[in-house]
Amino acid sequence: MYPRMNLWTDMKNRDEIGIALLGFGNVGSGTYEVIEENFTSIKEKVGVKIYVKKILVRDLNAGRRVKAPAELLTCNPEDIFKDPSVDIVAELLGGLEPATEYMIRALDSGKHVVSANKAALAANLPQLLDAVERSGRVLRYEAAVCGAIPVMDVIDRALAANKISGISGIVNGTTNYILTRMGEEAADYASVLADAQRLGFAEADPSGDVEGFDAANKLSLLIWQAFGKYIHPDKIARKGITELGLADIDAAALRGNKIKLIAQADDGPEGVEASVAPREVPADSFLGRCAGEYNAVQLDCDMAGPIFLMGKGAGPRPTGSAVVGDIISIARDMRSGV
Repeated sequence: MYPRMNLWTDMKNRDEIGIALLGFGNVGSGTYEVIEENFTSIKEKVGVKIYVKKILVRDLNAGRRVKAPAELLTCNPEDIFKDPSVDIVAELLGGLEPATEYMIRALDSGKHVVSANKAALAANLPQLLDAVERSGRVLRYEAAVCGAIPVMDVIDRALAANKISGISGIVNGTTNYILTRMGEEAADYASVLADAQRLGFAEADPSGDVEGFDAANKLSLLIWQAFGKYIHPDKIARKGITELGLADIDAAALRGNKIKLIAQADDGPEGVEASVAPREVPADSFLGRCAGEYNAVQLDCDMAGPIFLMGKGAGPRPTGSAVVGDIISIARDMRSGV
């Protein structure tokens, strides 16, 4: 449930909206590419021009995959918080701090915030929501869960008339890539992990993915979105895939199943039960057919029935597209004076 506060109502007399990016790594550069390459179509959809006004970086002279004008770059976050031309801040730093502090500072400075940072959001959501209430600004985080899959917006808007009772999904592309390769090629865990790291699907330290921490962060946000209940990710039962071997994969295949790292939550009479763990799913089921680095989420609704969503869960442009989607949503509300 995204907070919908009183947005600025003076947008009808303005012809542009200013954006600042906190971070210019994979997601930050992907967001910049989406805004620059789709500038005209975004303007047509929103009714105003959307410009990147500032980009927070650690080193002004570092080599970068995507080039941006030097005058946009700054190492000082105050250049963003105090800039009246910046209306929306996209927090794309990763990690808990200073990301959480910067999001709260941006909100308290009168700026709306979008974020792709599932770790900071999941760990500190109550404090961030307090800042939303205090500031009267908006926080959106579609890109924090499942990359380009619009699961948060689907829950918030398309399924708003439903009571959602269950969530089940593959929300980490790294583990799905590893398990897919192990099942299809009979490749051992260590060699597939090394390939995933070489291809950029896994970090040098992959523990956040393979031990289930990343999936628990995303499940915490999904629980808030779908059930309106906050559970800290540390309170979610969690088991990763590091203990799985080819014997486990083969045994599941003999039963017509595949093993996937499943994030699951059910909202019942006794409260929310949530877990992240490797589970067997039928090979021909929706989750069983989700392969490679793709993500998939099933939502169990009382009126609409089960809803299935699948798509790319990571990557600069897919995640950047979700970030810009949130920016466009806020810009439209600002434009209409909601």
